[in-house]
Amino acid sequence: MLSLYVLIRSIYFMYLHGYTLSLLGHFLTALPIVLLFAGLFIFKRARTKKGLPLYTLFIGLGLVISLVATFASPNDFKIAQLISPISLVIGWVAYLKWYSYFRKRNVEPLQKGKTLPVIELEDIHKKNVSSQSFLGKPAVLLFYRGNWCPLCMAQIKEIAKQYKEIEALGAQVYMISPQPHSYSASLSKKYNLNFQFLTDVNNKVAKQLDIFSENGIPAGFQILGYESDTVLPTVIITDKSGTIVFADLTDNYRVRPEPETFLEVLRTLA
Repeated sequence: MLSLYVLIRSIYFMYLHGYTLSLLGHFLTALPIVLLFAGLFIFKRARTKKGLPLYTLFIGLGLVISLVATFASPNDFKIAQLISPISLVIGWVAYLKWYSYFRKRNVEPLQKGKTLPVIELEDIHKKNVSSQSFLGKPAVLLFYRGNWCPLCMAQIKEIAKQYKEIEALGAQVYMISPQPHSYSASLSKKYNLNFQFLTDVNNKVAKQLDIFSENGIPAGFQILGYESDTVLPTVIITDKSGTIVFADLTDNYRVRPEPETFLEVLRTLA
């Protein structure tokens, strides 16, 4: 929100008073941040690079220009002129180094070669579904945070495009989220494929598998019916006996496996 405000403000004042080096610095510092988040929602990308180097380059350039312009100015309010770009840079570093990362994920329960524990979920009609019913076919279990998460939605869309190949390899896909049943039902209706959209009520399974994310949903989405807690993005593939043959426990919510990865694993089971 701050980056959007700074961007609009810099454009507005450049329109009114013309180009200045200080306004250019503010503009360059804010623009990459706005573009990143707008791009996630508009273009539905399933992943980004970890460090976002190009974005960081332009944000840093914007700060340097702001510093040069401010200290070259005769204006006495130098610190006030730097509050916005410095705040954006601090926020950006915190986003890259703190917010984007999941610290100390426990990979022990989902290691390759282990048997997936019996888990209990609910389908879109609130009927109980046990993982025992997954046996007999390879299974792809995608734990996603909810319909509000643009990267999750993009990842589901990728898998939907692979459906015919996945089906030909004899596998079943399970999309699992702690979100309300009605939201999962809307996704099921949207794709109209032989996927099972399941609900992890109260994050019971997420806690069981140690992929629980306390207060993992951004503030504000609660008014749309989402709980504050959610699940860490996780993909598990099991063989027909329920043995884990692949598990992606990403430590960064913007970094997810490429769609071809799932097919490569399933081909080894065919």
